[in-house]
This record gives sequence, structure tokens and C-alpha cells, in this order.
Amino acid sequence: DGTPLTFTEENIGHAEITTRDIDRGAYPHFFLKEINESISSVRKTLRGKYRLTNGEAGRKVVFNLGSDVVPEDLKKALRDGNIARICVIGHGTAAVAGAAVTDSLERYLKGSRIKVEGKIASELSGFCLENDLRDALIIPITQSGTTTDTNRAVAMAAERGATVVAIVNRRQSDITAKSHGVFYTSDGRDIEMSVASTKAFYSQIIAGHILSLFIAQLAGTLRDEEIAEELLNLEQAPEAMKRVLEKKEQIKKSVELLAKRRRYWAVVGSGPNKAAADEIRIKLSELCYKTISSDVVENKKHIDLSAEPLIIVCAAGNPEAVMGDVVKDVAIFKAHKAGVVVFTDEGENRFTGIAETVITVPRCAMPLPVIMNTLAGHLWGYYAACSIDRDAAFLKEFRSRLSEEMSEQAKKNYTLYERIADRKFRNLVSEFAGRFHELREEGAFSVTSTRTISDLILLLKYNKGKLPIEDFWQEFKVADGTASPADLLDRTLGVAVDELARPIDAIRHQAKTVTVGTSRKEQPLRGIIFDLLHELGFSARNLVAKNIITIGKIQAAIAKVTGYTFYRIDNLDVDGNPWDGSQITIEKRCGVSQNMRSRADVSPKLMGTKRTIVSTGHVYVGKGKYDGASIVIVPLWDVKMQVRNLLLIHVGFNETLSVPEKIAALGYRYNDIRNLVNEYNLPWEDRYLEEMSLESLLSDPFEDIASRIKKMLE
Repeated sequence: DGTPLTFTEENIGHAEITTRDIDRGAYPHFFLKEINESISSVRKTLRGKYRLTNGEAGRKVVFNLGSDVVPEDLKKALRDGNIARICVIGHGTAAVAGAAVTDSLERYLKGSRIKVEGKIASELSGFCLENDLRDALIIPITQSGTTTDTNRAVAMAAERGATVVAIVNRRQSDITAKSHGVFYTSDGRDIEMSVASTKAFYSQIIAGHILSLFIAQLAGTLRDEEIAEELLNLEQAPEAMKRVLEKKEQIKKSVELLAKRRRYWAVVGSGPNKAAADEIRIKLSELCYKTISSDVVENKKHIDLSAEPLIIVCAAGNPEAVMGDVVKDVAIFKAHKAGVVVFTDEGENRFTGIAETVITVPRCAMPLPVIMNTLAGHLWGYYAACSIDRDAAFLKEFRSRLSEEMSEQAKKNYTLYERIADRKFRNLVSEFAGRFHELREEGAFSVTSTRTISDLILLLKYNKGKLPIEDFWQEFKVADGTASPADLLDRTLGVAVDELARPIDAIRHQAKTVTVGTSRKEQPLRGIIFDLLHELGFSARNLVAKNIITIGKIQAAIAKVTGYTFYRIDNLDVDGNPWDGSQITIEKRCGVSQNMRSRADVSPKLMGTKRTIVSTGHVYVGKGKYDGASIVIVPLWDVKMQVRNLLLIHVGFNETLSVPEKIAALGYRYNDIRNLVNEYNLPWEDRYLEEMSLESLLSDPFEDIASRIKKMLE
């Protein structure tokens, strides 16, 4: 409102993140860096949250979770038995971590009246909110703290009286302001730069279990001795994770053996390990851009084994009664010609011989096997994405060399036949084709579409001169008129690279901080000419970029449209260029043009200015040759990027424009006029344009305008 505000030290905010938090260091990808940092992240999550002491009556557990984490009112409600419902919510990876936390709460609160459930956040807000939630505890789990669906569910639950304790890995994020308490994973500044979350997932599970044990202590469902045993088990996580990371080379070999030889992938796990399977499925899908299924181990033998898929089995940590059945199920998978990778406990040998790859991880008690299985799966997914991306890099490198060679041939004005006959060009293609086929036999390029691979194989043959060029026109009906096998090879390589490229640290469908997309519609082109085009059924797609810019400038100088003539152009050559047989036909007239005579009324032959416009594709501003009327002619392109229509518009210019407005409307003509005046050794001043009509400035030849300015100064 204009009131002065005094700026003081209290107005200064300090970001709790520095460049150190987002430095990739020597790692090739943030994803790999963050997997390696997960050990530290888990340690920080455990650090300072509790204290174990030994007394005469046994071990005692003192939790260091203050009212900023668990509000005092919530502690009292848990002690008094006034919490009847705990719901853990999240989306994506956070929801899977929520499933693991839900499992822990169910075990730790067994025997209490508290109902525990895990839900997708949007399912809670959409279908499961009661009007009175004062007896409910909501535990949202989120990586960034800005997931809109989760935050909305939290706000709606809080409005109904629920207590909210969030598990999040980023301070100052949106959810912290919506929650009654916040349990930060790591130190609350452990930022993940890779969109595909890893270390946050492990730390969310650890944080969720610590919080669950504290709730169990408050609710009186576990003795301190039992809680201490669980906490000591959690403390084994960092060392066990370190041993999994030491299996990198073994996991990489498994990837090279199987990843690109199987089109369909699945991940399975039973009991608590279903969460591991679900999370691995997410990472494989995000990193490798594949649709992947996740299921319980025992259910997989009833579903889609006929696809002969790659199946990753999360078996580590299963009790013996379950493990025996998993061994049998893996044998069934193998019998149905599936490729099987098994993650299992160290010392477990029953999968040897019935699975292509067996990756052993440290033998641990739950919930650590969920983390061990997931960590191995995350590494598997990373190396799989890297392997696929190497295929893209191979094609990209050849495409670059192909483009350089094509540029050299263009400088020499080679014809299509000379290009293919060129020995250097054919050797380049032959060398690539040989290596391409070798890699394909090894399983490379398996995620590209069948159409792309078949096109590449055919195009390589045409470009090596192994197939008659006459057949090319029948094999490839190129919509935009591309006539060269080399051009089409270049384009198809681009399609293949796009299908294969895996950026690892980013995901095409997601932004980093806000896990929802924002829809913004492209603003339509507006103005007197653009509006007329729209009325006639044309859009920006019928204009090339340079003409859109030109029209945008000149239409500001047009005061009115008095009429128009719409022409159809026929019989262009195969490249879309006019020749002596090209024709022009009037399809529609409006306004003053209805009383004017056109050359097209006498002869359909395309000639003169209109032929030049069709040939160059440029917008024309000038005067009619017969009547001297001010006109604008706009070339309109079809889907083949050929000029198929001309729109001749009769206009009246706005002669009241200021000099700066005239200059803006003139565009490149302004520089051309100024340069010609300078050729007469006359200094240029913008005031020369004041006395000249806009119609003449836009329509008359540059030489005439410059001559008039010269005479004006004499």
C-alpha cells in the first residue's frame, strides 16, 4: 500500500542447504553418489535419537524425540490409550517406505486397540477421511516435502482433528508447516539431486521404525528390553549396507548377462519383502523407462510366465518355511524359461544352478533385509540403465560422424547417387553396420521398437549400396518429402537414440521438487492477420517460424483488412518447388477483392511474384502490380512442409505510428534502408522516416526509399 518498511536483521533468512549438499563429486551420476552416501544417511538418522542404559532390571531405552518431533499432547494420548488409529501415507517410493513402516507398527503394537494401516495419500483424502479424526495419528512420509497429493491429504486430515507427525528429509519444506511434529531423516539437509530416490528410502524406513518403537513404548506394547533389541538390530544397517555396495561388480555382471536379453521384467518378494519388490520395480521403471510388474513370489507362477520374463526375486531375510517354497518357485520360473536373478542371504546355496545370477547379501533380521534387497535392486537398476544408455551413446557417436560426412558431401553438391557411391561414405556406414550387428547379437538395442530396428537394418543396406535405390521409394513413404536414404538414416538414428537414452538422474515425467506437473496452455497467436488465418481454419502449424515473426511485426502497422483472395497451389515438383507446370487457382474471395481482376482469372499458370513467394516461402508486403493496392501475401504450408496455399490480404496501414513504432514494424527493412543511405556517405537519423508514409516504407523498393531520403537532404 506504499507504506515504507524498515529492513532489519530479523528479515534475513538463511538457507539450510549449501553447494556442498549438492556436489556430485567424482561420481558419474548423482544416483550412484547418493546410493554410496546412503550409509552415512542411515547413520545420521539413527544418531542421537535414543540412549540405551544397563540397569539391575535390564536395559532401559530413553528416546530423544522432543515435542518438535512427537508433540506432548500426542505422547499423552498414546499413554492414555486415546489414539485408536494410525495411518501411514505417501506416494511412490515414500508410499513403499510407508508400507514397511506400517508393517513395523503392526508388529510393535500387536495386542493394542490401535488400528494400523498404510495408504496412498490420495486414497486417504479421497475415500477414507472421517469427519472426526481426533483419535487418529497420520504419519506422512515424503522425500521433498512438496508432494502435492500428500500435503493435501495432510491438510484435510489436520482440519478434521488428526495429529500429524511427518517423516521428511528436507527442512523448510512445505509439509513441515502443515505438521504437528517432524522427524527429519539424516540431518534434514540430505538433499537428493537424482529424481529417482534411494538414500531417502532407506532412511525413511529407519526413521519410521524408530518412531514406531517410541510409539510402542508410549502405548506399553513392548518392554524396553524388546525395544533395545530392535534398536541394536537397526544399528547393524550401515555395516550391512556397506557389504552390499561391495557387490557392485557382481551386480554389474548380472546386468550384462540378462538386462538386454529380456524384454519383459518383473520383481517379486513375499511378506515384508513385497515392499522391497515394489520399490525395486519403481526404480527399474524410472531408470530404464520400462513397464514392470511387482508381485508376491508365490503368485508369480500363476501369472504371465509365458512371456519368459526376467524375474528379480527378493528372497533375503525370509524365514525357512518361506525360503523352501521360494526355492521351488524359482525352479518353476526357470522351467518356464524365465531369466532369474535372486537376492538371498549369505550362505544360502539352494538357488545355485536354478537361477542365472545369485547375489548374496548379509544375513539380517527384519526390517534390514528389506533394505538389503532394495539396495541390491537399486544397484541392478542403475547398471541396467547405464548399459542401455551406452547403446544410445554408440548410435549417437556414429550419427555425429555421419552428419559430418553428409555436410562435406553437401559442400561438394553431391547428388543422391554420388553420395552413396562415395567410397569414404560407404566405408563409414559399413564399419558401423558391422559393429551394430555384433552388439545386436549380444542383446544390445533390445529396448528399441521393432520398427526402429528394422528401419535401421534396411537403411544401412541402402546406404552401403547393397539394395537398389529404386526400391527405397517404395519401402519408405516419407511424409515430409525426404528423398535421401542418408537423411532418413540420420533421422532414424535420432529416433533410436531417443528410445535408448537414459539420463539416470532425471525422469522424463517428473520435476525434481514438486512431484506433480503444471499444465499451461500455449497462448494462441493474436492480431489482425493471425485472427483472419484462424477464421479461415489455419494455425501456427501452417506457418514457418520466420513468417510468424514477420507477421507479428507488420500486423501492428495494419489498421484494417479490406478484403482477401485465397489461392490453391498445385503441381509442385517432388521437392515442393514451383516449375513451369505449377498452377494457381482462386478458391475464395472476400471484400474489395471480389471486384478486382486477378491474373489467375485469365491463366492458371503460377508466375511472377506469387511464384517467387511459393519458391522462397517468405511473407510478401508490397503493392499489387496491376492496381497498386497495398497487399500482404502469406504462404501457408501443409503437413509435408510445402506451400500449398497463398493468402493475399488487402490492407490499409496505420499512418499515425510514431517513428519507433515504424521501425518496429519495418523489421529487417529498417537496416536495409539505413545501410543504403550510408552508401551515399550520408549519416543516418531516424527522423528521416517521420515524413514518409508507412505504406511506402513497407512496400517500395529499398533503393527508391534511399533515393528519396538523399533528395530530401540535398
